[in-house]
Amino acid sequence: MTRIPMPPPVRAAFEAELARAGAAAPDTEAMWTALERAHVLSQNWAWPHTRAHWHMFRLAVRCRDRKETAGQVLRMLVAGPGSLAGRVPQGNSGRTRAGLLTPMPVPDDLRALLGGA
Repeated sequence: MTRIPMPPPVRAAFEAELARAGAAAPDTEAMWTALERAHVLSQNWAWPHTRAHWHMFRLAVRCRDRKETAGQVLRMLVAGPGSLAGRVPQGNSGRTRAGLLTPMPVPDDLRALLGGA
C-alpha cells in the first residue's frame, strides 16, 4: 500500500504524459498511448490513478467507444481503493481490452522511473 506522496520525478512524468495526450489531439492512438503510460505511472497512488482513468473515460466518450466508456466507469470506481489496498496489476495499461486484473510488462523507461518510488 502506497500512502507516501508520488515522488516529484514520477509526478512530473505523469503530468507530462497527460499533457502529451492533450497535445496529441486529434490523433487518438497517440492520445491512448500517452494515457496508458500515465496509467502505469499512477497505479500506486489513489488520486493520480483515478485521474488517469478519468482522462481515459473522457477519451472513450470522445471516440464514441461504448465498451471502453463503460469499462472506464468501472475502473474509476475501483482505481482509488485498489491503489490504497496495494492491489493493482502492475504495468496494466488501464484499457478495457487489457482486463481489470491483468499484469503487463512495464516499459523500461517507466520501470526505471518507478524503481525509486
